[in-house]
Amino acid sequence: MKQTVLDVLIFLFENYMNDDSEIAVDQDSLRLELKGAGFDDEQILKAFEWLQGLAAQQDPLPGERIRESTAIRVYTSSEQRKLDIESRGFLMFLEQIGVLGHQSRELVLDRVMALESNTIEIEQLKWIILMVLFNQPGQEDAFGWMEDLVLDEQNGVLH
Repeated sequence: MKQTVLDVLIFLFENYMNDDSEIAVDQDSLRLELKGAGFDDEQILKAFEWLQGLAAQQDPLPGERIRESTAIRVYTSSEQRKLDIESRGFLMFLEQIGVLGHQSRELVLDRVMALESNTIEIEQLKWIILMVLFNQPGQEDAFGWMEDLVLDEQNGVLH
C-alpha cells in the first residue's frame, strides 16, 4: 500500500498529540523515526511542509478574520472534486452545531487543498479537522468533540 502525506500526518498526530515535546524541536530524530516506521523521505518532507503551513495560519491577523454569519459556503470546482458531497455536508453539519466556525472551516479547506491527493474521504477529512482544531487556540471544546468522534470510530465504539 502506498503511503500518503496524510498517513504520515495521522501517524504523527496519533503518536505525538499528547506528548509534551514539540515536533519541530527535533525534526531529524523524528524523520529517522518516521523512516523506521516505513514512510519515505518525500512523504515525510511534504508532511512537515503541511504542518508548517498549518502553524503559519494559527493566529490570523485581525483583518483576515472571517465574520461569522449565516452565509452558505460555495465550493470551487477543485474543492468539489476533492471533497464529495458527503464531506461537504459533514463540514456544514459541524458549522451548524458549532464545532467549526467559518474561519476554522476555511483553514480545514486550505489544509485539504494543500494535500496532493485527488480526493479526500470523509474519514480522512475528520483527521484533518482534528489536526486543525488541535492547532487552534480556544478550540478545546470543539477539539474534544472531534477527538471523541474520530477515536470512537477508529476503535469501533457506537453511541
